[in-house]
Amino acid sequence: MNTIATPSEPLDTLDLGIGGMTCASCVGRVERALRKVPGVQDATVNLATESARIVYGVPPDATGPAMDALLRRAVRNAGYEPRAAGQDDAPEDLSPWAGFLPVGVGLLLSAPLVLPMLGDLFGQHWMLPAWVQFALATPVQFILGARFYKAGWHALKALTGNMDLLVAIGTSAGWGLSMWLWLTAHEGHAPHLYFEASAVVVTLVLLGKWLEARAKRQTTAAIRALHALRPDVAHMLGRDGEVDVPVAEVMAGDRLVVRPGERIPVDGRILEGHTQVDESMLTGEPLPVTREVGAPLTGGSINGDGRVVMQVSAVGAETVLSRIIRLVEDAQAAKAPIQRLVDQVSAVFVPVVLVVALATLLAWLWTGTGFESAVIHAVAVLVIACPCALGLATPAAIMAGTGVAAKHGILIKDVQALELAHKVDVVAFDKTGTLTVGRPRLTAFEVAPGQDEVAVLAAVASVQSGSEHPLARAVVAAAQERGLQPVAPDGVRAVPGRGTEGEVQARSYLVGSLRWMEELGVGLGALAARAADLQSAGATVSALAERTTDGLTLRAILAFGDEPKAGAREALAALRALGVRTVMVSGDNRGAAEAMARRLGLDPDAGEVMAEVLPGDKAARVQALQAGGEGPLGGQRTTRSGERGGHVVAMVGDGVNDAPALAAADVGMAMGNGTDVAMHAAGITLMRGDPMLVAAALDISRRTVAKIRQNLFWAFVYNVAGIPLAALGYLNPVVAGAAMALSSVSVMANALLLKRWRM
Repeated sequence: MNTIATPSEPLDTLDLGIGGMTCASCVGRVERALRKVPGVQDATVNLATESARIVYGVPPDATGPAMDALLRRAVRNAGYEPRAAGQDDAPEDLSPWAGFLPVGVGLLLSAPLVLPMLGDLFGQHWMLPAWVQFALATPVQFILGARFYKAGWHALKALTGNMDLLVAIGTSAGWGLSMWLWLTAHEGHAPHLYFEASAVVVTLVLLGKWLEARAKRQTTAAIRALHALRPDVAHMLGRDGEVDVPVAEVMAGDRLVVRPGERIPVDGRILEGHTQVDESMLTGEPLPVTREVGAPLTGGSINGDGRVVMQVSAVGAETVLSRIIRLVEDAQAAKAPIQRLVDQVSAVFVPVVLVVALATLLAWLWTGTGFESAVIHAVAVLVIACPCALGLATPAAIMAGTGVAAKHGILIKDVQALELAHKVDVVAFDKTGTLTVGRPRLTAFEVAPGQDEVAVLAAVASVQSGSEHPLARAVVAAAQERGLQPVAPDGVRAVPGRGTEGEVQARSYLVGSLRWMEELGVGLGALAARAADLQSAGATVSALAERTTDGLTLRAILAFGDEPKAGAREALAALRALGVRTVMVSGDNRGAAEAMARRLGLDPDAGEVMAEVLPGDKAARVQALQAGGEGPLGGQRTTRSGERGGHVVAMVGDGVNDAPALAAADVGMAMGNGTDVAMHAAGITLMRGDPMLVAAALDISRRTVAKIRQNLFWAFVYNVAGIPLAALGYLNPVVAGAAMALSSVSVMANALLLKRWRM
């Protein structure tokens, strides 16, 4: 029984490679063994990646290495081989024919045994002597097939079953029956032996596992390609000039030289030079992007034709590339909710098959069929009933889908988000920085009568000089364009969703939204009509007030304008073409929000604009859509919690204030050009600030879920149709073995079709 960690105990995660698993039953056995280890909270095993992710609470008197040893021992005691996460049995640059030798030997030894079967089709009766059949089949059965006996024995000791046990019992029965018929045959009588059935089945299963392993290597190609982006050496700039050092020794703050055509080793910023950088492997952006002094550089991208000197800002696990790899690995290691049904089926599958095989044997004996035929029919049942395809159906599709998505700049870190995204019927977009460029300009600056425009602009720029808000940066930029240098303010305080207040040269100012001014009782006076005109034209209007002995007095109004992102209108149209409704969520006043919405092709009259939404209210608006919208967004759908609701909602944002809404949505999508907080809260990260990636993410989700369903359908069909046919005598063991091998290979091949996906 598991020891449940108390809330005070730290939770840790361990990734562990596991060798020797062959089917979904193995997955269940390893998970049960790991969960019995004291302190383990959860264990998820992935057959396709041959790995386990264990979440455990470390007791105060235990250490990490001790827990690691306990988990490895649990895996070994269950009959499998623990190894380091990501460790393969062979190097990554394997030949396409790697591991084929046992299969080739099996084919050579089995081919002569199959010739008499082929001869019968043409009326030729070729029969090898019994001793020759024995000599050919026995090495295949007990040398090449030793892996099945070993794994099957471990399963028996654990009182469970797996594919290896079925193959071992079935082929041993065929080989044993042939021996019995040979040794008990009357002199001069040549009995029909079944050595070819056992040998061919073992060979076909080995062939299927080899093809499956090749396919697995292709599904993990995305991860290997990302790892390959890391260069081994960096050119560090020191007192003695350039010195080549291993990338592992580079530290934050170091200065590195990146020559034309080289990969950028780590993250940093340009100190000298300018260049163009190819970031296609990281963001999916096909065109090189220009990088000047002060611009960021991302490790793994390719420098263009300029030599640059960069200062390192992040190394090791903190680089963007490392975080991308970690996100993709997390998604591929996780278990999709749909896999739970498969786990429940596989837990009882092998015992049920053994019962069916025994029932087949007894039923054929009861009908008066000879013992020989009854055994062969039972063997066919054992051989065709393989839970391999069931175990591979879901993880193979997830690995292929997340891999190809990462290649196009879509990072799926939450498998549940991948599985839910195909149900999304409403996408809510944050406006600033998501649908718009996010770099608003100060388009109008109107001061109250009697005020000095230059002095007031300098004052508001000074108050805003310490803020990173896009509107604040626009004010500072406008002041600098006029030759004004902001002074450092005192006592600056940000009021979330409203504005900022602070002191400049002993004078107290407040700058923020018109709503805030209204709450504070600040009238617009002579500027009210001008503010209304600017709002109706689509501008975002703010105001500056000064705190005086007479109270708060209006000093100026400021109007800001933003531009739609290139392709934003087309992205919204693409979503509508997929049957997905779109909504824009904005903190702007309704006039400005609706004006921008119309430029983007949205219809405010259809409820596609939510304006004047405070940052803290965005999550509530998302929940309102989920719970059951009004008007054009009405209807009943199933939400993430499984309750009946209005819609399955995806939220797209890029800022800190979007994080609660991203977490509240069924599917959160963060723009990769946004903040880390938003990216952590979202299940899907779009590495480029391109709204078109939203439709692409929904599309790859739909295709991945479709592949999962297709794989599960065919995996079940193989067994639901194959077992009765074998039990009724319509399939001999050789055909059953071929069908069983084909089931796993076809599931992997179908999943690999996702690699052909294009945006």
